[in-house]
Amino acid sequence: MSLAPQLADLERLTAKGRLRGLASTQGVDFASNDYLGLAASPLLADAARTALHRGVAVGSGGSRLLRGNAEEHEALEAEAAAFFGAEAALFFANGYGANSALLSTLPQRGDMIFADELVHASMQEGLRLTRADFQLLPHNDVAACAGAIAEWRRQGSNGQVWIAVESLYSMDGDFAPLAEFSALAEAEGALLLVDEAHATGAFGPQGRGLVAALPGRNHIITLHTCGKALGCEGALLCGPAAMKQFLINRARGFIFSTAPSPLSAAIIRAALEIARGGDGLRQTLRERIAHAEALLGPLGAQCHGSPILPLVLGEDQRTMAVAARLQAAGYDVRGIRPPTVPEGTSRLRIVITLNATLDDITGLAEALRQAL
Repeated sequence: MSLAPQLADLERLTAKGRLRGLASTQGVDFASNDYLGLAASPLLADAARTALHRGVAVGSGGSRLLRGNAEEHEALEAEAAAFFGAEAALFFANGYGANSALLSTLPQRGDMIFADELVHASMQEGLRLTRADFQLLPHNDVAACAGAIAEWRRQGSNGQVWIAVESLYSMDGDFAPLAEFSALAEAEGALLLVDEAHATGAFGPQGRGLVAALPGRNHIITLHTCGKALGCEGALLCGPAAMKQFLINRARGFIFSTAPSPLSAAIIRAALEIARGGDGLRQTLRERIAHAEALLGPLGAQCHGSPILPLVLGEDQRTMAVAARLQAAGYDVRGIRPPTVPEGTSRLRIVITLNATLDDITGLAEALRQAL
């Protein structure tokens, strides 16, 4: 057996400045998605201890369709459906699995998925596996989506239309025009799939995400990850009861996966309650975002009012060199390179969380000024 082709590929990545490796967490957090600072909070630690004390299992022992379905899973799904304003919710081990299962399973042959060109890799994976046809459209361009649907209909197609977007984009930090996409979906009889991964907990009434502010959401299916602002792990798909039942019966990523930990489900239930009463946390986050934008915007960071402030440097080697200087100064900022982002747009992905104080943000700005 030889791994020569794999070694050659690694050498090519090294030559391009794109070889990846694992790095431990050091310095002030400007890299994670732990927006509300809950991941290491005593609140969730207490929730874990309480759940263990009342006998909640650490492991599930099997898939949900075998013996792995626990009361905690069902309680979480019922509470999440109510919290996010959906008919039903289905719990997955992570957002990647949930998105790929959703798009690879729910749309059928003869359907068409119109997806934003910048949707997450997990949605891209679902598109790769789907039975439906799909088309990637210019970023946040509602008019382009409407035109593409009209053209598809003119060609005689009459299947179900699906529109796939993120509410808050993970690498650009900008927001989707959800009201416009929702109106288009309603007018076209389409189903709108919204990845709320980076909005859940941090945005919307009670942290319920950005879709929560939209009226008449029967045509919308949402993904809410639990490993970002909620500080846990896992993901919840929220939508019609028929969606849940179909995925339970047809989604291979659900059927053949060991169920997520019941303990994790119990902790997420506590995280949802923290989010519900977390207006103070969200206000503090907004204040820190505003402070960061005032200092980092003049240095070239893109500012959209979200916790994600990308600073596009373009060239791979320079991006990683600047990131290394910031890390050496005690600020954990990571460089992002293709294929995660388009060619020529390598960037620093600067993330504002409650793990960094106002003084930390001021210090980062000065370190960044020097590093550039």
